[in-house]
Amino acid sequence: MQINEDQLKKFILDGGLVSKTDFEEASKIAETKKQKVSNVLLSLGKISEADLKKTEAFVLGIPFVNLADQKIDFSVLSLIPEPIARNYNIVAYKKSEENKKSKENENSLEVAMLDVDDLPVIDFIKKRSGLKILPRLTDTASIRSVLVQYRQSLTAEFQDIIQKESSALKISSGDENNSDGEKMPEKSESELKDLAEDLPVVKIVDSLIFHAILQNASDIHIEPGESELTVRYRIDGILHDAMVLDKNAGSGITARIKVLSNLKLDEKRLPQDGRFKIEQNGEKISFRVSTLPTFFGEKTVIRILKENAHGFSLEILGFHGEGLERIHGSLKQKTGMILATGPTGSGKTTTLYTMLDLLNRPEVNISTVEDPIEYQMPRVNQTQVKPEIGLTFANGLRSLLRQDPDIVMVGEIRDGETAGLAINASLTGHLVLSTIHTNSASGAIPRLMDMGVEPFLITATVKTIIAQRLVRRLTTNKEKYFLSPAELENLGKIVDLDRTIDFLKTEKILGPDEVWEKVPFYKPVKSAESEDGYAGRVGIHEVLTVTQTIREMILKNSSQDEIEAQAKKEGMLTMLEDGVFQAVLGQISLEEIFRVVSE
Repeated sequence: MQINEDQLKKFILDGGLVSKTDFEEASKIAETKKQKVSNVLLSLGKISEADLKKTEAFVLGIPFVNLADQKIDFSVLSLIPEPIARNYNIVAYKKSEENKKSKENENSLEVAMLDVDDLPVIDFIKKRSGLKILPRLTDTASIRSVLVQYRQSLTAEFQDIIQKESSALKISSGDENNSDGEKMPEKSESELKDLAEDLPVVKIVDSLIFHAILQNASDIHIEPGESELTVRYRIDGILHDAMVLDKNAGSGITARIKVLSNLKLDEKRLPQDGRFKIEQNGEKISFRVSTLPTFFGEKTVIRILKENAHGFSLEILGFHGEGLERIHGSLKQKTGMILATGPTGSGKTTTLYTMLDLLNRPEVNISTVEDPIEYQMPRVNQTQVKPEIGLTFANGLRSLLRQDPDIVMVGEIRDGETAGLAINASLTGHLVLSTIHTNSASGAIPRLMDMGVEPFLITATVKTIIAQRLVRRLTTNKEKYFLSPAELENLGKIVDLDRTIDFLKTEKILGPDEVWEKVPFYKPVKSAESEDGYAGRVGIHEVLTVTQTIREMILKNSSQDEIEAQAKKEGMLTMLEDGVFQAVLGQISLEEIFRVVSE
């Protein structure tokens, strides 16, 4: 469904939407940049998006629809999964059932789009729904309005299901105490299995998992209390209450999750670990399950891992400038070690996978040993650690080195044995990527020494150390403000503002004469898009290259602070400085940086 550019020009000019001079100016820019004239007019602010889309719809002979204030039935909305709707800017808003009088719209689905030329996505929705697709043009405001309805509709449906099923569950499971107030005997394994397969329990667990995936939660916490069961989701690194259930629901929900992850149903005194997988909307998702006995019952935590997540680049992860150049330089090495450091959940593994993706070429053999395998990568030999049968990081790495690898990734260096093997692997002609738990890049060096690695081996192998944290990203709806002299003075006590502004000027983010008083920062603003003004996360980093000077300092047993001071002299941007750098870009707030990075 191609738009005739000549017709579009005629209608825009005849309608008086754009002057002839402005149109000709936009045409020249479009020709130079090889873009559509309509997109150039839009970017220059010469025409509103609504007017442009209405004109395009008129030229194509299809309706333009405004969905900004329209409530859409969830059964119709859910015909297009939210990830597809969000990524391709397409939403379903009206379904026409079979009509004997009119065959034109029989069993059809009206979809609103920003780009009706996107035929593959139309074909995908047609196959998925089994309906005739009728494309309609709309604008960005309409798409955003409908995307918000996904969350609102799901929340309402989720609460209805949970409340309805938990009341049914309460009747079926009964109280834990008998009529005399005495503690009832523990349920047998067969009774627990029957409870796990009870329809209300199955529906509750399915709803909890489905809703967590749609909200992009990384973890589900199911926590028993004295009188209630609390369910919380970790979204963008922050825990949010999802639902409070009756305490009686706990045993059934835990039993159901144990059945899914193949754990012992009647073992409640010892912690257990398991995993299971599902496929949803063509996406494979793994769940890592951990149960822990607490005073009021078993607490269950489920980690959600999207296996085939892809499309990351170092730039998307938040790397830039000198730090980005240093990483690309280290990836050209044939031997040595690249380490990613930070606490649990700081995105270290995602950074390693992104680097592996850049290194993944037909002429190299890449092998990994991980716990767990978080993303599946084509042409990469990935091994899952299984300590219960003796397959530890150390044993896995030892066997892996007999498989003729060029590049090795070790999920985590946890002990001296693994550290020693990783060091030896890098000495014997391999490029080794791994993670280690420290708070800063310079902190990785004393940590390796604590594990028993000799300083001369560290200097011979470690090339680059990346430290990182994940901070919540601001939405487009944010409030601009400027720091007062007092606020700048306080900020200057923890961040070297002169260094940071020099970096900003070097990367041409700020002009050569800019001063901090005139630099805007941003605060989160609550909106329909986000309850707290944040959506998604981005990394803040420090990238330390082990130079000749730093090697000499390591051999002299220099302190972590001395190594960091030298790295800063050699151009390393610290995490706090990188956070302020990205706050100036308008991606994150200063409050978020200080919440995540504490020094």
